[in-house]
Amino acid sequence: MSQALDPLSTITTSLSRSQIIPDVLPPSFTPTLLFSITWPDGKEAMLGNELRREDVSEEPSVNFTPMNMPWEQADNTGEEGGFGDVTYTIVMVDPDAPSRKDPKFKSFRHWVLTGLKAPPQSTTESENLTAVHSRPATTPYRPPGPPPGTGIHRYTFLLFQEPMSSISIPLEAPEHGTTIEQRIRWDPIEFGEKYGLKLVAANFFLCRSEE
Repeated sequence: MSQALDPLSTITTSLSRSQIIPDVLPPSFTPTLLFSITWPDGKEAMLGNELRREDVSEEPSVNFTPMNMPWEQADNTGEEGGFGDVTYTIVMVDPDAPSRKDPKFKSFRHWVLTGLKAPPQSTTESENLTAVHSRPATTPYRPPGPPPGTGIHRYTFLLFQEPMSSISIPLEAPEHGTTIEQRIRWDPIEFGEKYGLKLVAANFFLCRSEE
């Protein structure tokens, strides 16, 4: 597939153009999976589209986009040989807290959800595979609320593949903190490294502050 038609290359280009690479993601990041984020009213994060605060007020769903890989990749298949055997962690952060010009609270942790599973490929012929929740959110979803006058914020979703042995985040871990003070200055890449997670995909949308 040529680079111009490769959807994974399109993702990398969008992340670089928006400077999410390197502000959130390392320059070496290469996506290997496609996923989308969809809110109950049908709005979707699409690599930099702008959404209103009221569009994203409720917890969204995570939808995997089928490709010939990853369920054909040897390192992604379990004993059952299916994509559904793999679990994922999704995180949502705001690297522009309180503003892109002064990101002293980078990154604000909006959401951490572990144990996501895609249904087996054979169970659906739909374009997207809605992820199944296997456990409660570690960090409950907090909708975007960019402070007045801080302009546009780049709300970023990172999808990690979990190791075959399920991860366990201790109750005393910072990811369980839900107050504003406990959510600021959080590093999603450091979090992934700590728990042996493999970064496989990213997506983002823009939300403008009220003036």
